[in-house]
This record gives sequence, structure tokens and C-alpha cells, in this order.
Amino acid sequence: MQKLMGLVRRCVDDYDMIRAGDKIAVGVSGGKDSVVLLTLLAGLKKYFNKPFSLEAITIDMGLGMDYAPVAALCETLEVPYHVVKTEIGPIIFDHRKEKNPCSMCAKMRRGALNQAILDMGFNKLALGHHYDDAVETFVMSLIYEGRISCFQPVTDLDRTGIVQIRPMLYIHEKTVDNFALRQALPIIENRCPVDKTTKREEIKQLVFDLSKTYPDLKERIFGAMQRLPLPEWAPHGRYKRPKEQE
Repeated sequence: MQKLMGLVRRCVDDYDMIRAGDKIAVGVSGGKDSVVLLTLLAGLKKYFNKPFSLEAITIDMGLGMDYAPVAALCETLEVPYHVVKTEIGPIIFDHRKEKNPCSMCAKMRRGALNQAILDMGFNKLALGHHYDDAVETFVMSLIYEGRISCFQPVTDLDRTGIVQIRPMLYIHEKTVDNFALRQALPIIENRCPVDKTTKREEIKQLVFDLSKTYPDLKERIFGAMQRLPLPEWAPHGRYKRPKEQE
């Protein structure tokens, strides 16, 4: 717990993610990444030198998922929890019968989440993207779009005034998995019909296979992102490679 909170603290400091008085919402899907982020930020809040408020928000896609375990965790962490009910799932899969639903789904979820955040008066949204997500997104952009790109550690959404932050970028996916298991965190099964069959899963497997031959592949890609050609990724502090926790 202390090691992971230390990595979150370093990431937050390197990219100036949290400032005194921030009202932060954690986007909680119920998956391991968002639940771990919520747990770590709740822990960080207790000793961070810049006071901030923290609440959790879930966009219910209308797929019949039970978020009671997440609500119980939030009560334990003393973090207010909000569930925003939508019909995004039925609209995409039942009514529109989208063949490639991921893009539209992501857009609708972002819209619902941003609107909820604005309505509740938050100024920042914390998302559970980790180290491997960043590497895989970079490779996806390169292979499928022919451009050098990735989401940013801190993103200003000009139209809404919301700032997105990603405090877990220094934590490997394997470390997230192990932490969730050891802490017995409640993980909600994803009922999305196309879960684990996306282009991202293909890239995840590609990176995994390449890493067998080039063990430092992910570290080299991540380091390249922090140097150039992505200036938004340049950290304020001296970056050190985070190790995967067994």
C-alpha cells in the first residue's frame, strides 16, 4: 500500500495533478484499475500536503451490473459515492446494433460522466489509466493511425473546464492486479458483450509477445514518451522506472 501510494504521489507531483482545494471525482467503472485508483487516492488524501476533496462516480451503462460492493468499499474508505443511471448499453447493442460499438460507447460514457461532474461541481476527474495503458495507447496510435500520440497525464477539457488526471501512470498493470487481489478489493464483472475482443486487446497481446524478446520494450517506449516527441509527458521531477511488484 505504501509503495503504491508513493508511486501515485510521485506521479501527482511530477505532473502537478492535484492542487489545494481541488474537488476530485474518481471515475469508477467497477473494474480493477478504477477501484485500485480510488483506494490509493483515498489513502493519499489522508497525508497529502495539499488538501483536496474526493468522491466517486459510476456511470451505470444499463447492462444489469450490481455496484453494491463498490458502494460498500466507498463507505469503508469514507468516500461519497454516486451512481448515474443511463441506457447507453441498450441503445448501442439493442437499438442501434452497432458492429463497432467501442468508439460510440466511449463517447457517450464520457459525455455522461462529464455532465455529471459539472452538475456536482467537481473541477477534476481522476481516471485509472496505468503504465501499460499508456504504452499500449502509444503503440495503437502508431500502428492503426500512423501517428505518434497518446493521452496526456493531465488534460484540460476546454469546453467544460474539467481537468482530467491520471495518477497511476507509474504503476504497472501487473502491480495493479496483485494489489487488488491482496487487498481483496471488490471487482465487478464487466458485462459488455465485446469485452476482451477489441483492438486494444490485440495490441496488449502484441506488446506482451514482443516483450519476451525485448524485455525492456515497455520501459523504452514509456521513457521515449517522457522525453520527446510528446512534450506534455515531460515530468517536473526526475523520473525513475517503476518496477513491477510480484
